[in-house]
Amino acid sequence: MPPVADPQGGHAQAGIELGRVVGVFGVQGWIRLRSHTDPPEQILKYRRWTIAGQEWKVVAGRAQGDTVVAQLEGLADRDAALKLRGGVIEVQRKALPKARSGEHYWTDLLGSEVVNGQGTVLGTLKAVTHNGAQDVMIVQGDVERLIPYVRGPIVTSVAPGRIVVDWQADY
Repeated sequence: MPPVADPQGGHAQAGIELGRVVGVFGVQGWIRLRSHTDPPEQILKYRRWTIAGQEWKVVAGRAQGDTVVAQLEGLADRDAALKLRGGVIEVQRKALPKARSGEHYWTDLLGSEVVNGQGTVLGTLKAVTHNGAQDVMIVQGDVERLIPYVRGPIVTSVAPGRIVVDWQADY
């Protein structure tokens, strides 16, 4: 589906969320992060990040186990890096590559109306999460619905503003 996954459904005012700082790495100011990109180290292709309202230039980085570690220009010691822990890593929307035909960024679909094949409005796409097997749409209508994002058997058509699903209102 999306070239850059957004499991938390987050899209802050300053940019598009691509990850979160989860800790530090070493004593020279490197940060450890969880990336929402696929593969995780894809986040390193974006050379400018905004974390906690401050812009940072990515100097170096690599995959490290199930996380990514990165060195940011101007971040020289462990104590300074610790201050970024918990911070959201964002990039400007214009920095993302154009989605290929048939693909969409979650951030572009948030707010879309979700309807079933019979035309029943199930609600609005509010967020997206991931359950380990697939992305799951969080649809808010008369009730909150969790609808697996499985192209074909469940999600039959996707366009900005409208997502059609094979899903009954009483599920």
